[in-house]
Amino acid sequence: MLDTSFAGAAAPSALVDKLLEINWGLIFFLTLVACIGFAMLYSAAGGSFDPWAKAQMIRFVLGLAVLFIVAMIDPRVWMSLAYPAYGFALLLLIAVFLVGEIGGGARRWLDLGPVNLQPSELMKVTLILALARYFHGLTFARVSNPLFLVPAFLMMALPAALVIKQPDLGTGLLILGIGVGLIFLAGLQWRLILGSLAAAGAAVFAFGDWVWNSLLEEYQRNRILTLFNPELDPQGTGFHIIQAKIALGSGGIWGKGFMQGTQSHLDFLPERQTDFIFSMLAEEFGLMGCVFLMAVYLIILGYGVSIAISTRSHFTRLLAMGVTINFLFYIVINMAMVMGMIPVVGVPLPLVSYGGTAMIVLMFGFGLLMSAHVHRELEIPRAGALF
Repeated sequence: MLDTSFAGAAAPSALVDKLLEINWGLIFFLTLVACIGFAMLYSAAGGSFDPWAKAQMIRFVLGLAVLFIVAMIDPRVWMSLAYPAYGFALLLLIAVFLVGEIGGGARRWLDLGPVNLQPSELMKVTLILALARYFHGLTFARVSNPLFLVPAFLMMALPAALVIKQPDLGTGLLILGIGVGLIFLAGLQWRLILGSLAAAGAAVFAFGDWVWNSLLEEYQRNRILTLFNPELDPQGTGFHIIQAKIALGSGGIWGKGFMQGTQSHLDFLPERQTDFIFSMLAEEFGLMGCVFLMAVYLIILGYGVSIAISTRSHFTRLLAMGVTINFLFYIVINMAMVMGMIPVVGVPLPLVSYGGTAMIVLMFGFGLLMSAHVHRELEIPRAGALF
């Protein structure tokens, strides 16, 4: 069992010392991306803070408060809470099937009165916590032992299956990606990685027809077919990606100007406040606007990797890299989706797309990253930490 005697209230002087350790550069760039999101949501509403920009601002401020609170807490507290938090998120995913709200043909939300909670978003960060704790308790030799890999695979496969069943293929694959990334960073040997890839390829070849006809929903199959030829159904499943590509290309180098995008403001671009907000940014600010946003994203990712390298604890190192990988996957999947490189999967652009649960959970994740930075000199013994 973990010793939680350190969880008592910190003295005021200790709290001040921790606040001084906050990485204000990271806070600045997170706020910069959020401000870009506010501007795009203002434009998406036709020059109004309602209904999206104002709500997003409030959520970001709340998210910042969450970040600072989480950052002040000793990582050993988060380590002790890792498994209970994961179990709680798993129960919420199960509850979605029983009492979840249906929207857009999928059952993904829990109605909690004033807010709608999307448990799949919470699962991403709790999975990072659980896997970081699990691998913290393993030696590098045990990481490559198939017997010890089974619990890790179950921890990521079970929630991924529940999310895919909602159905939400994009988020389910993202959960699997986070898990695989952390297993790799924990020290999995290359021979096992290559062997697993070969086995996965053989499985796809052997069971491809069954997966296509039995596992995937009809709308998911249509999205994959539309990826290769959007003109197959230009008024149906191909409409989203065709309009997104038109918006991306019509912005040119410098864009049409703020609030001057025709695809979005004439309602050709669907879901312009959420999944396809990057297309609206490209139309209004062009290639240069997209490059600027991607540069800021790269800076944030650089902060994440730098923090992970600087920490002395294996748990905080994996925690920091897990949060960074999650952020990276959000960016890559959303941008690839709107560019027509992957099927439409409904993954938001982090800190820019409109969303409640995604924003708060993402800021909670950055709070964990900041906690790793603030407590980077902390050493956590690995012996006996597995459970």
